[in-house]
Amino acid sequence: MLPRSDSPNTDSSTTTTTTTTTTVTAVTSYPDENPKPPSSSDEDFFSSASFASSSSSEENLAQKMCSPDPPQIPILWPDDGKLTRDWVMELMYAFDWGSRNLLPSEFPSVLPVQEFDSLILSASKILHKEPNCVTIDGGGADSGVVVVGDVHGQLHDVIFLLRDAGFPADNRVFVFNGDYVDRGAWGLETFLLLLAWKIFMPHRVYLLRGNHESKYCTSVYGFEKEVLAKYGDRGKHVYRKCLGCFEGLPLASVIAGHVYTAHGGLFRSIAVTPSKRPKGKKNRKIILNPEASTLSLGSLEELSKARRSVLDPPWEGTNLIPGDVLWSDPSMSPGLSPNKERGIGLLWGPDCTEEFLKKFNLKLIIRSHEGPDAREKRSGLSGMDEGYTIDHIVDSGKLITLFSAPDYPQFQATEERYNNKGAYIILEPPNFDSPVFHSFEAVTPRPKVNPYYDYEDVIDSDEELDLASMEPPS
Repeated sequence: MLPRSDSPNTDSSTTTTTTTTTTVTAVTSYPDENPKPPSSSDEDFFSSASFASSSSSEENLAQKMCSPDPPQIPILWPDDGKLTRDWVMELMYAFDWGSRNLLPSEFPSVLPVQEFDSLILSASKILHKEPNCVTIDGGGADSGVVVVGDVHGQLHDVIFLLRDAGFPADNRVFVFNGDYVDRGAWGLETFLLLLAWKIFMPHRVYLLRGNHESKYCTSVYGFEKEVLAKYGDRGKHVYRKCLGCFEGLPLASVIAGHVYTAHGGLFRSIAVTPSKRPKGKKNRKIILNPEASTLSLGSLEELSKARRSVLDPPWEGTNLIPGDVLWSDPSMSPGLSPNKERGIGLLWGPDCTEEFLKKFNLKLIIRSHEGPDAREKRSGLSGMDEGYTIDHIVDSGKLITLFSAPDYPQFQATEERYNNKGAYIILEPPNFDSPVFHSFEAVTPRPKVNPYYDYEDVIDSDEELDLASMEPPS
């Protein structure tokens, strides 16, 4: 546990921290109690919060959210293939309304398969062209960067977050740290909504990959079954398209040259040796050096060269960097070591955080990957009650864990819920290295829905993975 002297308001490191809290006043509900959403739930939610955006599109959305009238469905892809802010807002409203008024099997009446195909193809083309580590310019004096952690299919909390922080705009960039799907019941809507924002504002919305954007996790934690339930006999087609899109998601970002973000965090250096080759430049092979047994931190250059287009990141071989970036965790113990609890990725200590920050002239590392369930099992690290923790404070800056899914997980087998808040971070000019934390409570009551995975038997914190099932067929 971090000592009190290391709290956000009392540290003396080179970066400063501000904390604000945004709350939604609502009666907490429990999914397994089958609550009935009150008819005024939308109106109470969207009229009681104060929002940062006030464009005509957002005002129209607010009016619709408070109206009993259904949206104009199905949502159709524009004839010219160009999305507008109004189109994205209509999609968001339709998803929210559908989650409250339609059965999962009726989802194609909101977004038919052919419209899904157009959306996922357009997004995939953009994502696959982006580098492994995207470089984000913070912008001018009136700009800001919003960083978001895990959201795990909690659509209504994502909509609140977008409205509370202010929707993406020319002077407002969003960076999402992954884990859009699984566990929550609206992973498909959440992922597609964020893809729509990406298509509309490709240089203002950045979607990084999380460990749950994989075939293994989505087959265990609900997303695959969710897609099959919502698209029926076309579900396998939709699921395959989503997996292909996952492969294109970048792994990390560097914001304004000062902030590194990734889902899990840091990664190892892969020692390689060029093999002997005949004359000519073709067919040169790079093989893992079997004598390199000591773990050391990798470089941003190595990260840029890693092969990310794999459905399940490998835990052995020459392409370990994607697995590290997606699965690794911080530790209070010094050094770099294998992450034995997860069976993939690394554990790194404060000394590694300092080394990485200093080497690349960074001030902050913002990673995600650990919710309240995972954190209660981690010795020496703070809990996730407020949606964020400051894990390492070192000479060069800080390591922050950010989690944006409040009251997580949606379906809990324990008698007492974690009742954690979610949070997002705003980075402001001129240096974008002084995080402003915004904690928020879950939007309740959530619409009545059944889980898409056996949450009573499935482990909560991604531990003890069945690695054999992740191995691709030979």
